[in-house]
Amino acid sequence: MGPIAAIGAGLALLCCVVASAGAAPLHMAIRQTFSQPPTTADCEAAFQIACYQPFQFQQAYDMNPLYHAGLKGQGKTIVIVDSFGSPTITSDLTAFDTAFNLPAPPSFKIIAPAGAIPPYDPTNYDMGGWALETSLDVEYAHTMAPDANILLVETPVDETLGVEGFPQMIEAENYVINHRLGDVITQSFAASEQTFPNRGSIYSLRSAYFNALIHRVTVLAAAGDSGPTDQSALEGPLDNWFTFPNVAWPSSDPLVTSVGGTQLTLDANGNRTAPDQVWNDTALFGSPAAGAGGVSSVFDRPFYQNGVRRTVDGSRGVPDLSMSAAVNGAALVYMSVANSAQGFTGPAFYLVGGTSEASPLLSGVVAIADQAAHHDLGWLDPTLYSLGGGSRSAVQDITVGNNSVFGTQALPPVAGQMFSVTGFNAVPGYDLASGLGTVDGARLVSELAGSGRSFDHRR
Repeated sequence: MGPIAAIGAGLALLCCVVASAGAAPLHMAIRQTFSQPPTTADCEAAFQIACYQPFQFQQAYDMNPLYHAGLKGQGKTIVIVDSFGSPTITSDLTAFDTAFNLPAPPSFKIIAPAGAIPPYDPTNYDMGGWALETSLDVEYAHTMAPDANILLVETPVDETLGVEGFPQMIEAENYVINHRLGDVITQSFAASEQTFPNRGSIYSLRSAYFNALIHRVTVLAAAGDSGPTDQSALEGPLDNWFTFPNVAWPSSDPLVTSVGGTQLTLDANGNRTAPDQVWNDTALFGSPAAGAGGVSSVFDRPFYQNGVRRTVDGSRGVPDLSMSAAVNGAALVYMSVANSAQGFTGPAFYLVGGTSEASPLLSGVVAIADQAAHHDLGWLDPTLYSLGGGSRSAVQDITVGNNSVFGTQALPPVAGQMFSVTGFNAVPGYDLASGLGTVDGARLVSELAGSGRSFDHRR
């Protein structure tokens, strides 16, 4: 999703979704790599942007009190769904854990219930994008819940704009739910509602989310990386954009918790040096690169958003929550697979952002909440919208930033045409740039578990 752009002193970036023909994993990656994991200071010196290691995210999201209480996701399974997967993900996770002193997950399994996965092609642009997506998803779900099991569910058809690829993903998710293989599902893919033939084509794909509701499986989805708009067409690394506000499914589904993007500003220890703000790297990339948000054209306002009706009017509003997604504040992802079409040269640490980072981060918090509650929490949205606000809330309001975007169309018949789409400002309370806000992990686990036990050393 996006052309090659420049940042700082000629730093080449691969913008937005790494995909072709409409494939839509929701991440962004810097082409320059490191053979050893860099510090925040290293990234700032080399690229004039920040990058963060796993322990910094754990500190920023107040996870350490949970770990000290023996809550690391034991006995719970995070399900990650990706087209194609990665041929090196098992060894890559081991290398990631070794580099950052993380334990191996108790169980890491890979299944393909919707059909055999095609052999990896190192010249295939789409497969390279999904390989990096898989590494990001697995490594950062594991970062937040180090003792949770990880189940990677690979599908054989590339998820693209519109319907293609979704039937296999929904089939795979139904298999996982029916066989009780996981407790929380994280989805780092999406397509604009406008790319589906009609509403019915989306309604026909929702079976896994009703199934998850019945079986108390939590389902999360990345909101998207294009601010208030999304892609209308894709061809390799080139793209065109809708010039009016729209949102993506499955993030917009009322049975799914939509996860938007923030930018963290952390010191070397992971402590905040400034308030979180809405992720918006558009000025750095010269094309849309911001946390998605807006109102659905398919789904009406669900009951749990009645309290924010002045913001969403009669429609489903997204996101619900937001987590780290900025490239200026990137996650370090280890991947050894090469892909000549993407420019991936082999074993290295990549700087990656996007709401594909945000959703797996939140999945780890949810897995720990399931553990603390001694049962699966299932559908989260009604509970999230019932939580109170304030400085000690489990959900911390974001009041800085916006998700407006601009860029240049790449494909005929409008190649070269400039566009901009006005988004939404972060304001006190719920907004369409950050949702309810971001999470304090220890407080959120306490609230969701309902035990009355406080894990938060900051209280």
